[in-house]
Amino acid sequence: MIIIADGGSTKTNWCLVTEEGKKVYFNTEGYNPYFSGTEYIIQSLRDSLPTDLEKDEITEVNYYGAGCSTPEMRKIVEEAMKVVFNKAKIYIGHDLLAAARALLGNKEGFAAILGTGTNTCIYDGKEVINNIDSGAYILGDEGSGCYIGKKLLVDYLRGYMPEAVRKNFWDTFKLTPDDVNEQVYTQPRANRFCASFSKFVYDNNVHIEYSRNLVRTSFEDFFRNLVTHYPDYQKYTFNCIGSVGYNFRNVLEEVVTENGMVVGNIIRSPIDNLVKFHLELAPSQI
Repeated sequence: MIIIADGGSTKTNWCLVTEEGKKVYFNTEGYNPYFSGTEYIIQSLRDSLPTDLEKDEITEVNYYGAGCSTPEMRKIVEEAMKVVFNKAKIYIGHDLLAAARALLGNKEGFAAILGTGTNTCIYDGKEVINNIDSGAYILGDEGSGCYIGKKLLVDYLRGYMPEAVRKNFWDTFKLTPDDVNEQVYTQPRANRFCASFSKFVYDNNVHIEYSRNLVRTSFEDFFRNLVTHYPDYQKYTFNCIGSVGYNFRNVLEEVVTENGMVVGNIIRSPIDNLVKFHLELAPSQI
């Protein structure tokens, strides 16, 4: 039996493929090695993996994760996987490669992630060949759920929100400015905290123009600071994975077109396409 997993900073989607070809899906929290150490990942997996999962029968684990972009970061996750799946061969890859493989298969093109965080690349059909660093949630991540959430929180702290939105925000979260600052600056996983407010932006219907403008400017920043810096970017279709890109795709498609690109695939999660890639296009990565 093999496992394919796609791990973001917030959630990991898993698929177990049995010897008979049956697919079993389940979820755990996300494990970004910049924020979660090996011991934390081990304990979280032990607590959250399905109790009926026969871990000793797993022969191969293909895990793609946010933050797994360097050998040092991949090792943090790999050591955890070796403990939990101690009979399996382990492959750890970057979630950007998972996105490219899920969106493009073995064809070249442009691929992006717009979820809790942001990432972009040019893919040659096998590997990522060009990647502009997103800067992560403090320095960049334009267009992500975290970026949208930060813009919303800044408007709240500075009193820039329309009054109807501010009242809705308070009624929903009961957060004072001091509460916000404490969560961002003293508590762990501030990126998840900020990203959680993108759902409020999506759900907010008391001032649709405000929410739409906040999302649009986030996607405009994403294009201006990242996408347009790839050489000949307009020759590629725009392909994107992630809940933010998917949920706000009507606004995203407008910005894509305005920047001279043709909209390609915009999907919420790569897991189904990633499983297909491993079973049909690249039966073993290890």
